[in-house]
Amino acid sequence: MTTAKDLFTIALEPHPEHSVGQGDLSLSLAGAELLDLLRAQAIDLDGDLIVPGSQPILDDRLLGAAASALVRQMPYEHVEDWLWRRGRDLAAAYQAAFEEDGLLARARRGRLNFGADRMELVDTPARRLAQSRWEEDEPVLRALASAIGIRRSEVPENDAGPDDEAVTTVLAAVNDAVTELEAVRQRRSIENAAFANVWRFP
Repeated sequence: MTTAKDLFTIALEPHPEHSVGQGDLSLSLAGAELLDLLRAQAIDLDGDLIVPGSQPILDDRLLGAAASALVRQMPYEHVEDWLWRRGRDLAAAYQAAFEEDGLLARARRGRLNFGADRMELVDTPARRLAQSRWEEDEPVLRALASAIGIRRSEVPENDAGPDDEAVTTVLAAVNDAVTELEAVRQRRSIENAAFANVWRFP
């Protein structure tokens, strides 16, 4: 599977210490797609600008949709802008694709709650491959998961991150976007509380 699908799988595994928000996950998925496109040589980065390359045939329809969504004319898109644009409702798109492919099923007791329905991963080879990549502590997957609050219980002996500059740029942008989203949440919470207090104490 793609890095994005592996990330989505890991996000749906049980993590009692942290619940994953759809917005955070969507941003991280958009970053994972960029990394998959880099690996497929469908894009390159010029600083933090996404420069489209060749259009290889991609055997994953979600990744193909991501490639089709690239801005192919100058001025090219910044990584952060891509995360916010592509990331809109992206977790829901992955949920729908997982359901369609038989990787995710509705269950009475699920791992992650999307709307009114609780979802549960099906035991498939794809799920086991994602778990294996997670257990092997693959740096890119670990960094993407860490950005949304999912961390391995064991601290790796060698905690060095990826040494590729383009990969590092994408991962840094994902962290910044998730942090910005959390700041927006907190600001709205404060504003809502202040508004409620106005009505409570006229």
